[in-house]
Amino acid sequence: MSQYYEHYRKSSIGLSLIDSLDELIQSGHINPQLAMRVLAQFDMSIADALSTRVRTRATFKAHLDNYRSLDDVWTFVLSSPTFRYDNESVTADKVKIVACKARVPGEV
Repeated sequence: MSQYYEHYRKSSIGLSLIDSLDELIQSGHINPQLAMRVLAQFDMSIADALSTRVRTRATFKAHLDNYRSLDDVWTFVLSSPTFRYDNESVTADKVKIVACKARVPGEV
């Protein structure tokens, strides 16, 4: 089985899943091994859904405060970003973007 990035676990849906799995483990309804299998499936499913189902394109403009790269994972910290997609604009004070090298199914 190929490896998937685990950074979606830090999203609100990922954190909710982890909290729910922790409760199920604590109550004795599932064992930790099953919880780990569920998280691995979550990693695969969220990556697949984002790559095949999301079709909206966005552009953004911001000031780059900081960036770094480690093991093909880039992290960008932006200040005063403006994101534009379709007919909408969204602004924020700061945004952190984590970008990873795309993994092709079957590639090692």
